[in-house]
Amino acid sequence: MRAARARCFAAVDLGASSGRVMLGRVGPGVLELTEVHRFPNRPVRTGSTLHWDVLALYRGVLDGLRAAGAAADGQLAGVGVDGWGVDYGLLDRAGALLGNPVHYRDGRTEGVPQKVAALLPPAELYAATGLQQLPINTLYQLVAAQGSPQLAAAQTLLLIPDLVAYWLTGRAGTELTNASTTQLIDPRTRAWSPVVAARLGIDLALFPPLRSPGDPAGVLRPEVLAETGLPGPVPVTAVGSHDTASAVVGVPAEGDDFAYVSSGTWSLAGLELPEPIVDEAGRRAQFANELGVDGTVRWLRSIMGLWLLQECLRTWQAEGRPQELDALLRAAADAPALRSVVDASDPAFLAPDDMPRRIAAACLRAGQPAPRTQAETARCVLDSLALAHRRAVEDARRLSGRAVSTVHLVGGGAHNPLLCRLTADATALPVVAGPTEAAALGNVLVQARAAGALDGGLPELRALLRATQPLRRYEPSGDESAWARAEARTPRRGS
Repeated sequence: MRAARARCFAAVDLGASSGRVMLGRVGPGVLELTEVHRFPNRPVRTGSTLHWDVLALYRGVLDGLRAAGAAADGQLAGVGVDGWGVDYGLLDRAGALLGNPVHYRDGRTEGVPQKVAALLPPAELYAATGLQQLPINTLYQLVAAQGSPQLAAAQTLLLIPDLVAYWLTGRAGTELTNASTTQLIDPRTRAWSPVVAARLGIDLALFPPLRSPGDPAGVLRPEVLAETGLPGPVPVTAVGSHDTASAVVGVPAEGDDFAYVSSGTWSLAGLELPEPIVDEAGRRAQFANELGVDGTVRWLRSIMGLWLLQECLRTWQAEGRPQELDALLRAAADAPALRSVVDASDPAFLAPDDMPRRIAAACLRAGQPAPRTQAETARCVLDSLALAHRRAVEDARRLSGRAVSTVHLVGGGAHNPLLCRLTADATALPVVAGPTEAAALGNVLVQARAAGALDGGLPELRALLRATQPLRRYEPSGDESAWARAEARTPRRGS
């Protein structure tokens, strides 16, 4: 009986290091998620520019939809696409892609924030958009691209999930949660800021009309149906297309007295609020008002995240010193606690290449001992991330006046018991870890509700998560004063 009531939805979830297509089976009391296809997301450097290989990603999406259709016996009720923010593709008049999208870790925005600040002071920019000032933001990328042949020839700009949805359906749109990462959206009006665009010479006509999570985004094109073997029609639904927006839907919280950490390549730590907080204190503390599902606001701070550890592993592999992750984490758990910590929000860690050396240099600049072994480097990274989570949660609680009784840690970091335990110790709050595939689950839940397979708002969707998904709870332990001392000796951005 249960299987007969469940409907199948494909979640395309594009991450900075890999993409995946997940099949969700959803019905009353049913929420099951299966990975049907995973594929790498490898940046490519041509000349001096770092690009995304977006055609390889799209190939992976098509292969994944074929696998999803096979797993669902051809009964696919819908597709949704989420992915990372800020990056975009440019299309010409005929809808053809004008070159591979540039990677947000490319160096083209170096010096651009200072150029923007001369035209639009940071306090004014934050007052208009409420977004954390990061050099990766779309606004800075577009200013960096001004005068380029591609931007001059462009008729349409599509953020990465919207670009994939356009190739699937032939219909162009700009999903709101991802648009809010461009630093061109006013979070109070939930619309573009014409003042910001005009001051910086950005043409908002490049962006197709805004659409919200749950809105229809078209149906799979006949060519896509033929490529994937799916019987049509298959609707595509706009979800929280910024992966953090979908991940926050996938937070299994009860009530509103919770903080979240969406832990992956980045750590996004903050609160879910009903209204934006756009004030000078929020700007100085480097909090962003990103828009969420059902009219919510993701009030959060962006932290470098497990990118730090991923890059260390990549460097050691290239040096012929490969390290297996589970063994490294066991060794890191035995390494001295809080011996060395760094500011995990430091832009010095943004670019790829030799992360262990940069971590050691940051420790020495702060007057702390440099890690001597791989285990000490990993412990430095995880202690630093936990300290950054502590700062973000405490600042969010202080500046919003919102009580926080629990931290929900979702995403890939929920697989890392040491990170979860350290976050509980650092914040002095219980940490509920899981689900690891929160973004894909949030994607599926929004699709299912739009299709009528589920009812209710975020509380009802989260109740289904709590009833169906495996979770693990970590209670705080140890000496909280040790974290306070580590915080006092560690430089930080913001206040």
